[in-house]
Amino acid sequence: MAARRAVNPSRRLADSGSVPLASSLHQKSRTSPLLSIGLVLVGAFLLIGYSYRGSGGFASDREAIGRDEGGSCTSDVLQGIPILKKAYGDSMRKVLHVGPDTCKVVAKLLKDDDIEAWGVEPYDLEDVDSICKTLVHKGFVRLADIKFPLPYRPKSFSLVIVSDALDYLSPRYLNKTLPDLVRVSSDGLVIFAGYPGQQRAKVSELSKFGRPAKLRSSSWWIRYFVQTGVEENESVMKKFEQAATKRSYKPGCQIFHLKS
Repeated sequence: MAARRAVNPSRRLADSGSVPLASSLHQKSRTSPLLSIGLVLVGAFLLIGYSYRGSGGFASDREAIGRDEGGSCTSDVLQGIPILKKAYGDSMRKVLHVGPDTCKVVAKLLKDDDIEAWGVEPYDLEDVDSICKTLVHKGFVRLADIKFPLPYRPKSFSLVIVSDALDYLSPRYLNKTLPDLVRVSSDGLVIFAGYPGQQRAKVSELSKFGRPAKLRSSSWWIRYFVQTGVEENESVMKKFEQAATKRSYKPGCQIFHLKS
């Protein structure tokens, strides 16, 4: 996959400790065939054990997908659209999504006849599919550097959803971008952000984002919202949590609901 650079910018597998059984099998010894088979079986069980998570089970398909995608929040957004509709109701009528892979999000939103959707891709688009090319050509998706004011009038959208993009902004630009996202929304802003410790991008993709992700804790975000005068929407938050519980929706990213 070709790397995408920011618009207008300013395996070898790790050796987990080779199982000593392998070398012992190659050594000439008087070990009986039965013992050798037993050692091989023990080694196989050890390898199976490594496949288990600390919680005692295999990683789910959804978790495996998350790791392959570098821990992107895009899958959380896509799966969370029905939950957002339950929580926001009519406020989902005119939506702007901001973040990488916005074509996927906009394409899914537009499948709903009750939703108008647009997207802002903060990075250059290369090797995209025909659907994304069509969305760009028709003006549903546009490229824009979110470190600068978005090309929209105040309250142009009822709801703004941003995923991943804020994780790659330094505080200097975050102080400008967050208020601007609030500016273009009339009913609220939803932020999908990574948890500290998550791998947000593979090394080969760092040039796409321009810098490593700065993953912040939920307490950091809450303090930041208070300092910048942005208020969380507690009523929507409760509706979202209730709908998420009913649908067994368990996102891998943090989700914040802010008032406009």
